[in-house]
Amino acid sequence: MANVLYLCGNAVAGWFGDSDDVPAQQKPSLYRKIVVLIPAYKEDKVILDSVAANLNQQYPADRFDLLVIADSFKPETLQTLRTQPVRVLEVSFEQSTVQKSINAALASLGENEYDIVVISDADNHMAPDFLHRVNLAFDAGWRAVQGHRVAKNTNTSVAIFDAMNEEVSNHIYRMGQRALGLSAQLIGSGMAFEPEAMKRGMSQLKTMGGYDKELEISLLSEGIHIGYLEDAYIYDEKVQNLEVFERQRTRWIAAQVHFVKTYFSLGMRELFRGNYHAANAVLKFLIIPRTLLLALLFTSCLLGIVTGFKPLWSWTGWMLGVLVFAMVISIPGYLWKKLSIQDLATFPKLVFRMIRSLLKLKTAGKSFLHTPHGETKPDATGQ
Repeated sequence: MANVLYLCGNAVAGWFGDSDDVPAQQKPSLYRKIVVLIPAYKEDKVILDSVAANLNQQYPADRFDLLVIADSFKPETLQTLRTQPVRVLEVSFEQSTVQKSINAALASLGENEYDIVVISDADNHMAPDFLHRVNLAFDAGWRAVQGHRVAKNTNTSVAIFDAMNEEVSNHIYRMGQRALGLSAQLIGSGMAFEPEAMKRGMSQLKTMGGYDKELEISLLSEGIHIGYLEDAYIYDEKVQNLEVFERQRTRWIAAQVHFVKTYFSLGMRELFRGNYHAANAVLKFLIIPRTLLLALLFTSCLLGIVTGFKPLWSWTGWMLGVLVFAMVISIPGYLWKKLSIQDLATFPKLVFRMIRSLLKLKTAGKSFLHTPHGETKPDATGQ
């Protein structure tokens, strides 16, 4: 019940709060020097398009740099990248992870060379005004902010549901949290930081996956709160098929389990210190993933109906209704318009893949499960 009430409370709050955006027409006090770090592992298919899109910023060209952290790229891709007005840092690790790439890039930066560090995935396209909006937020006093990551594609059923899941998280864990006076949750890209604070946070990482969540707890423990820029868009490629969906969710759930094991005691200490931002960051990871929670409640309710055990079906049915309500009000209208009967038929398959991903957690905790980008499938259901 606590899971459902937490999600519903944040979902409702998200409709009554405001984001931390500064009006785009406002002139900044100064144009801070920004570096956009783009960690990329074998992303030859998408990196050149992303670089071209991300250079198109409404921000002085001499006040921002793109730094591609190229891990295991083809020689011809590296050669082409070096003809572009970007910085390229080649890296190679015995076991590649995003955090290793980011730490290598941070170490390569000169002292006080940049005022803001932005993180963008290899497939991400920043909206033309993204850096301008980030700079305005830092003008307003923020030292860490999360932008609004939205779907770049909705070309398969899996991609549509992945896009919906992203927007539910945006509404609940960013808009809802800010409405309640708490810090927004980081999401791995489209986020910006004060360089020294980020370096301190990244130097304390303990796990292989979910570096953004560790960075979040580190910043919050230090007293650095995280704002949310609803109007600062960054477009992210959504998962297009069931195999990649399962691999990605396996990695996410494994990171969540390990995060709770590692940081639960820290969260309790921060709670007793009165640092509700940091304590809440840990509390959120006790929440069962929404798709699994839906499946659990639906199965329990169905079992209660079949067996005629009224307390079971009435209680779980009530919670299922509240959870569905929370998710429905968190999904923007434009995504509902994309949904078809054929798409709905894919949802049970996603639930099955989520459940199956639980069987792979041990492996996921020991290896880096890369999510490939730029891969399409002819089957529109994404199967």
